[in-house]
Amino acid sequence: MGYKKGLEGIIAAETEIGFIDGEQGKLVYRGEWAKDLAINKEFEEVAYLIWYGKLPNKQELEELKSSMKKYRGIPDYIHSILENLPEDMDFMSVLRTCISALGTSKFSWPPTVEQAIQITSIAPTIIAYWYRKQQNKSFVEPDLNLDHVENYLYMIKGNKPEESHTKALTAYLILTIEHGMNASTFSARVVISTESELISAITAAIGAMKGPLHGGAPSGVIKMLEEIGNKNNIESWVKNSLEKGEKLMGFGHRVYKTRDPRAEALKIVSKQLTGQSEWLELALELEDKAIKILNEYKPGRKLYTNVEFYAAAVLKGISLPQELFTPTFTASRIVGWTGHAIEQSKNNRIFRPASKYVGKSPSNEPV
Repeated sequence: MGYKKGLEGIIAAETEIGFIDGEQGKLVYRGEWAKDLAINKEFEEVAYLIWYGKLPNKQELEELKSSMKKYRGIPDYIHSILENLPEDMDFMSVLRTCISALGTSKFSWPPTVEQAIQITSIAPTIIAYWYRKQQNKSFVEPDLNLDHVENYLYMIKGNKPEESHTKALTAYLILTIEHGMNASTFSARVVISTESELISAITAAIGAMKGPLHGGAPSGVIKMLEEIGNKNNIESWVKNSLEKGEKLMGFGHRVYKTRDPRAEALKIVSKQLTGQSEWLELALELEDKAIKILNEYKPGRKLYTNVEFYAAAVLKGISLPQELFTPTFTASRIVGWTGHAIEQSKNNRIFRPASKYVGKSPSNEPV
């Protein structure tokens, strides 16, 4: 049998959920361009698309919104867990622990859309609860008059967010909802393939997302932009970094060899944010100059801005605290994970790859 370190390029499953063409810069969710969905649709509409395979009509959308609102609240026992966790526990560990604690008999195998809705709906509340606790602020109860994304920002900040902020975060969340057979999605499918329940699959996926090689957040991009400071410093800063062998944060992607369609969508959305013109102008100028310099220093590498670059502009533009970047990413990707888990269960075979033994051989023949 052939061996591929990290299973790179090995097809492990067939899926109707998402399609990525890295060479052409294409990202599709169930037959719909992800870029168009991010700019024109609500988060709940795209969640419905992932779970059910089609965009909802008005009645179906309202029914989904109603179901998601029903599951936002934190049960008393989860509240107790949150109050008794160590104060220095990181957000992803908190989220993993609380999601794991949801694993009652209601989450028996096979996974269902109703189960997916419950996990997706409560995750932002858990994140907001821990953030407010870390800030020594009182918890903000979910507002059932607000939709999913608007309510998340409301619970974080304690007041109703600007419409442009909700729209910007909605686009970001839609663009992080699904991205093929990445490490966390594969983890979810492996666990569900054993006929374990959905909670275990999502807990495993959160554990994978927690790793710094996977759950990338745009914090590094923000740090880079802050170090550059203004447009006059771009060229010298970029060349100096490249000559020292440093990586430019937000440029290049393991999959995309042309412009990342997610970055293009966020670029459009970020321009709609109010009061962030200097920050955005710096990002736009950096993208233009850095790509030219990269082509000079690394010819043929096809390095363009990735989703993290413009995610930085969006998330800083809506004043989302940096410690919430990866948890927020995770809250949206739960939709993709649950969608893949449900799909796996409908045509299931347990994952059982082989390994190549490279250890010592016995010195004697077997008896």
